[in-house]
Amino acid sequence: MSELTPQQLEFRRAMANLAAAVNVVTTSGPHGRLGLTVSAACSVTDSPPTLLVCINRTSAAHDVFVGNARLAVNVLAGDQEELARHFSGQTRVPMEERFSWDIWEDLAGVPTVRDARVALSGTVSSTLEQGTHTVFFVQIDAIRVREDAQALVYDSRVFHAVGASAGHA
Repeated sequence: MSELTPQQLEFRRAMANLAAAVNVVTTSGPHGRLGLTVSAACSVTDSPPTLLVCINRTSAAHDVFVGNARLAVNVLAGDQEELARHFSGQTRVPMEERFSWDIWEDLAGVPTVRDARVALSGTVSSTLEQGTHTVFFVQIDAIRVREDAQALVYDSRVFHAVGASAGHA
């Protein structure tokens, strides 16, 4: 791996200060079942409902997502920081163990976190390679929303629970 340029370092510093929702992206299919924590996921359009998710091409998970061509974006709730850490690899819990926990619910054929703030499941409609990452465009066919939870965001390299909790206006 080559040394980062000053511009790359500055860009990384800037992106660390861009608050973003924390998501666990999951897939299941003939190429395997896995998940990973990402902050690079966002809405593209509502006609048809489409998200984009960016995954590093050097990640061992990348080819599984490409091969399965179905995924779910689990927007984590404010109290799910530990889950974000598990799926980012920080805790070194094996993938099979993560999927053995009683937290999963199928949503249109893809495992989703039952208590996620939002779960969106869909099919990869196209991809675009940009630099080190692949941008997955995902046409959404199933949605589950939990409105009684705070959001989990990542900002300045720290997790934060934000937003109104249940019962607050």
